[in-house]
Amino acid sequence: MFYLYVNNFYYLTHLLIFIALCSLPFVSIGQSSLNIDLLDNWQDNSLLAGPSGVQYNDCWGYTQSGEEYALLGSTEGTHIFHIGDDNKLQLLDFVPGKYQSTLVVHRDIKTYQNYAYVVCDEGNSSLQIIDLSTLPNSVSVVTENDSTFTRVHNLFIDEDNALMYACSITPSVGGVLQGLISMQVYSLADPINPALVFTGPADVPEVHDAYVRNNLAYLSCGFDGLRLYDFSNPSIPIYKQNINLYQDQGYNHQGWMSPDGKKFVFGDETNGKRLKLCSVSNTTNQLNIEHLFGTNYSENSVPHNVMVTDHYAYVAYYNEGFRIYNILGDYPIEVAHYDTYPEDSPFKMYGAWGVYAALPSGRLLVSDRQYGLFLFDFRRELFAYPFNEEITVSPNPLQGETLTIRTGNGGITDFTVEINTLSGQKVGDWTFNDQTFGEIPVQLSRGYYLVSIIYTDYLGEEMKTVVKLSVI
Repeated sequence: MFYLYVNNFYYLTHLLIFIALCSLPFVSIGQSSLNIDLLDNWQDNSLLAGPSGVQYNDCWGYTQSGEEYALLGSTEGTHIFHIGDDNKLQLLDFVPGKYQSTLVVHRDIKTYQNYAYVVCDEGNSSLQIIDLSTLPNSVSVVTENDSTFTRVHNLFIDEDNALMYACSITPSVGGVLQGLISMQVYSLADPINPALVFTGPADVPEVHDAYVRNNLAYLSCGFDGLRLYDFSNPSIPIYKQNINLYQDQGYNHQGWMSPDGKKFVFGDETNGKRLKLCSVSNTTNQLNIEHLFGTNYSENSVPHNVMVTDHYAYVAYYNEGFRIYNILGDYPIEVAHYDTYPEDSPFKMYGAWGVYAALPSGRLLVSDRQYGLFLFDFRRELFAYPFNEEITVSPNPLQGETLTIRTGNGGITDFTVEINTLSGQKVGDWTFNDQTFGEIPVQLSRGYYLVSIIYTDYLGEEMKTVVKLSVI
């Protein structure tokens, strides 16, 4: 049981709980989970398998005519699924990659209009543009470019401006690989014939990934940190910010912004480095790192891909599986997880690779390098109240004969109130059920008292908040 005063009680308490959980040794305990329900899992053991059973890479979601679909990359190509009302993943079609090998590690997938854009960063590969308009029937490849896009590490598509950001490109001429290009931006005015509009930045060796909103591109530049450019004129972008020195810096891998534009989360794909939660300036859109957070980072864990909503950061966390953090309050708090990779490996980059958290149904997609595609349901109802509200005791000081207790967040609906003198003598106790407030008739002499509010949180832990009350 925890005893603390009301100021910031909620976050401090849960922070202590999760610090305690994260300090436990990481052991193979099966596919443990918290506040997440596994709906379905798809894997195909017949696929080519790389070292340590690696068969899968990125995943993405797609919606058409009210139906939800999932796309999964593998060593052999792209697998396309329907996500039914029965919460099952139904394999609809498979598009073989130009390059199929146990050496395939990266296959990235994004969608625009009714097309999927698929790239690979190994072998003599290509950009495939897949027409999805005929779903739920079979799909077809309408464009395959194996010279300009022989190898591409990641894609980001700015749908509002019909621009495709291709990151870390290795083109080829006559089948011979050329030098690495940090990034190229293509117009998708003609979706099946991307047209080059920009190449750069010239002063960084690579752009590993990008996130773009309102013409502002946040570029993850590996060991060169994070950059911000204004692409209002996509052929002549304007440099805005460079974050090239920060705490827990490693290989700047990827980031995502909340829909309200107030928060940006990015990660460094380096052992033991924590995720970064940034505030976004209302005037300049520049980032300021506010908090570092993560799971088992003291054990050299590595975060991979992240998607962010206004409330949560959804993280594919390699060996740590799938992790969800609430980012509404003073400090990011892990509220849910599912261990997609139950083994205990000294190599920290197996396991959960890709995450997609934007399906209209709220269902979640996660790809695991060894264990395929997962479909999850997150128990959001447990956290469907503002985390930044506090338990209040009012009025304080008390002059009348009625004391009101409000639990603030709707997650606390059963609680007990106990009033004691400073010497420990109990004045009385009251129990409230199925409500978020309680009114207590009291007749107290002048002086100071301790008001204790006792309840059980969503982890099943008994919590006790103590407020000092002045009676005048």
